Amino acid sequence: MPRFAANLGFLFPELAFEARFGAAAAAGFAAVEFAQPYAHDARELAELLEANGLAMANFNLPMGEAAAGDFGIAGLPGREAEFREGVARAIGYAQALGCPRVNCIAGRLAAGADPAAARATLLANLRHAAAEFARAGLTLLLEPINTVDVPGFLVARPGEGAAILRETGADNAGLQYDIYHAAMMGEDPAEDLARLLPVIRHVQFADAPGRHEPGTGRVALGECFARLDALGYEGWTAAEYRPSRPTGQTLGWLA
Repeated sequence: MPRFAANLGFLFPELAFEARFGAAAAAGFAAVEFAQPYAHDARELAELLEANGLAMANFNLPMGEAAAGDFGIAGLPGREAEFREGVARAIGYAQALGCPRVNCIAGRLAAGADPAAARATLLANLRHAAAEFARAGLTLLLEPINTVDVPGFLVARPGEGAAILRETGADNAGLQYDIYHAAMMGEDPAEDLARLLPVIRHVQFADAPGRHEPGTGRVALGECFARLDALGYEGWTAAEYRPSRPTGQTLGWLA
């Protein structure tokens, strides 16, 4: 069975954020993740992890201003300085939380933007982040996100993400493979996992469509988990789904 982590930005929404750590531990998860830790004091988060015996599996680099429509800034020309500031901030949080990997959200193209310029900006930013992360002993992740949910997203398919990562030339950069996003792009996740395993460093999942718990959509998640086991994948596999009922009632797959 894969090592399962709980994404606290999605699971246990019926609880206050701080209470979700204990709920995840009680449900049997050994690790947690959530997209943005920056609104919280790093020491307080570290205390919650320690008090509940949890590892921190992953979080994202700063993603810009959501209120202004940002969904990642790594591929946005003109915002390189902001990206670099975010890299430094993320390193501080990763060290405080004992988190060995941090994910990069590439961003979405604005209307009329030059895709080639955006890709070049993303590649340069990834190289910078990977170099800074290497000095800190961290792994950089890149997550492809589907263009059904996020139109215009710069890196939509896992194969595209793997190609960009190869171009970075960084040994400490890998793919965050999200089964839900891949399925929404029409990919075959079980086959992808086998094909891309050498570059995969973290896995997330939800059923598709709907982004709910396993068994609510058309993705053969049990087959994906079995494939990960057969391939010898040793990283975390994070539940990043929207529970269709109170979270505890959706965890039959975990047992």
